[in-house]
Amino acid sequence: MKILVVEDDQTIALGLEYSLQQENFIVEICHDKSSAQQVIDNRLNEFDLFIFDLSLPDGSGYELCKLVKSKQDIPVIFLTVMDDEINVVMGLDMGADDYITKPFRIRELISRIRTVLRRYNKQVQSNSIIQLQDLQINVLEGKVYKNEVEVLLTALEYRLLLIFAKHKGQVLSRSQLLEQIWDVAGDFVNDNTLTVYIKRLREKLEDNPQQPRIIQTVRGIGYKVGD
Repeated sequence: MKILVVEDDQTIALGLEYSLQQENFIVEICHDKSSAQQVIDNRLNEFDLFIFDLSLPDGSGYELCKLVKSKQDIPVIFLTVMDDEINVVMGLDMGADDYITKPFRIRELISRIRTVLRRYNKQVQSNSIIQLQDLQINVLEGKVYKNEVEVLLTALEYRLLLIFAKHKGQVLSRSQLLEQIWDVAGDFVNDNTLTVYIKRLREKLEDNPQQPRIIQTVRGIGYKVGD
């Protein structure tokens, strides 16, 4: 298991690195938001869990949490000296999985880490295959199959399909879709681009793209997958 720790206090960071390595975790350390952001943008899939200090010299752990969760659902734990309800709620609302207040006992942090990882492992095992008619999405592999033949998708096409699949039967407006995918490729995705990507997905996934059965248009509202 590999963990990225983002902590500006070098003494705390070194202590965390040593203690986590003793528990057989692979640890990488960043001391500021900008270096952590580069790691997340380029090597997100290397990591099983992120530990973010809330207060960083060039930003906050909130921003890093938002970046991670916009790309993939990987667990995040906050380190904070601010044990007040507003900061805790704000972090959890952004998708953080737990938080721990400084100063903390290292055994308590390790226990929290193992609890979060166990919870995610159960979720992954139960949700690793998503079935949509004759499509099968293997979330662990990041691959899509149609009638057992792999369909090659770009990163943004795959992300868009995954958003639909995780909201099966729910009508999603164009603004909801744009909000969830605009920063995946690091580029702004506008309304016209979204139309192009949905068209491409239909061409790759539908038996008849002119009469789609998988990605259905709900006129005047948006799109939905499934009933």
